[in-house]
Amino acid sequence: MSQRVSEEIDIAVDPSLVYELVSDVGRMGEWSPEATGARGASGQLEAGDSFIGTNRRGGFRWFTNCRVRRAEPGVVFEFDVNFGPLPVARWCYEFERTPEGTRVIETWIDRRDGLPGALIRIAGYPIIPGDRADHNREGMRKTLRRLKKAAETTA
Repeated sequence: MSQRVSEEIDIAVDPSLVYELVSDVGRMGEWSPEATGARGASGQLEAGDSFIGTNRRGGFRWFTNCRVRRAEPGVVFEFDVNFGPLPVARWCYEFERTPEGTRVIETWIDRRDGLPGALIRIAGYPIIPGDRADHNREGMRKTLRRLKKAAETTA
């Protein structure tokens, strides 16, 4: 069974503004402690679009193949991450309107199933030792706090 981790934060701006920031994946490095940006992506992406995710942790750098699954402005932005032909993860950002602005829910779903998934987990262990879910939860908290600051400063 795949692991799933979600974190959320309330941001005092309209959902459309937060969506614009998140769906411009080339900017993700401004908020994420691990994702550094994207190649082959500029501006707002739509369902079916693909991009190359760039990542860094310590001295390790790696690239992933990503494809947008859902892109509904102000509602949801979701994409799958693969390493070559092998599925790695699914990232989803949901935007819920609140009286004060927006609740952003970030979700990571581990797609590293079966034997190929086990090989990816073993290969990635030197980069992220221990539990990937715990690692991602902490990274998501940092990402959302930084996103909140950027969005509320921009508004």
